Amino acid sequence: MAQHPLIGYLVWAVLFGATFAWEGLALAGAMGVPTLSDAVRAVMRYPAGRWVLFALWLWFGWHFFVRGWHFLLRDP
Repeated sequence: MAQHPLIGYLVWAVLFGATFAWEGLALAGAMGVPTLSDAVRAVMRYPAGRWVLFALWLWFGWHFFVRGWHFLLRDP
């Protein structure tokens, strides 16, 4: 494993930058794109969409918060 994961920081910076750029363009009304809350609302309109978002929420939560907690998951 690398000592300093620079590529990981760059990927996260690009993802957050793209998210903020999308939301900024949507709120400014420059290109007629929907906001992120409009997109989530459209998906949440259907029960299958709610289940998919819930599954994604669980998956992201597990990978970001639980997977690296070795001190909580080791045997006594």
